[in-house]
Amino acid sequence: MIHINLTSGKKVYFASDFHLGFPDENTSREREKALVSWLDQVQSDAQDLFLLGDLFDFWFEYKTAVPRGFIRFLGKLSALADQGITIHIFVGNHDLWMWDYLEKELGVKIYREPADLIIKATNKQFQLHIGHGDGLGPGDTGYKLLKKVFTNRLAQWFFGFLHPNVGISLAHLWSSTSKESTMTKGEQAFNPDTDYILSYVRDVAQMKPTVQAFVFGHRHHPIAFPLASGATYYNLGDWFNPHFKNAYYLQLDENKIDFIHFNADRV
Repeated sequence: MIHINLTSGKKVYFASDFHLGFPDENTSREREKALVSWLDQVQSDAQDLFLLGDLFDFWFEYKTAVPRGFIRFLGKLSALADQGITIHIFVGNHDLWMWDYLEKELGVKIYREPADLIIKATNKQFQLHIGHGDGLGPGDTGYKLLKKVFTNRLAQWFFGFLHPNVGISLAHLWSSTSKESTMTKGEQAFNPDTDYILSYVRDVAQMKPTVQAFVFGHRHHPIAFPLASGATYYNLGDWFNPHFKNAYYLQLDENKIDFIHFNADRV
């Protein structure tokens, strides 16, 4: 359970699925500049920032090295942290090998499983359930088995034993085989009857009827779906589809929750 006491005039922001590094360096660099621009915009009133996974298309923390690149994004997170903004990161399936580097360097808080979040404002309280979204609900057996391999300590040790030049090259080769499916994932129509994250959300909503909002990523499709319980299931889309058409973020102030499309014209 995460608890936040929201200061009057401050806000909490949620975003996910930046996939920095995908599909190539030049495209990723432009996206990174847009992300920094968005972080510039929220910096003035943000109290907490929740990044719900897949910030990078690949991330592995070796004992003495991390993947090169993303310096503008990481530098901006550093500036936010130095200003006193608390940064929370839920690891996704593309950056699940995130350990303590960002914790030690920036003081961010790292989470590996979905969590309940209580935000207390002056005259109102919000209860949310948040996470990345991979491996939830029924089905997707192949990925769930693969995730067990990726999170196995022995498998991680063997990968970490590889020289970074070899390990990172292998990871990029793996990623390149799924570029088309990654790009089209957010184009798949949302079907409430088959969406596996929504299936998980509905189960949790029955057990926790006081939750007002369920917030996830991974799906790459922006969603604001009302539930029978009165809550809303939000999926934050992604930031790599053309013209940022799927790039959404959640903004919570002391009175309400807003689901907002990123305005690329302000970049």
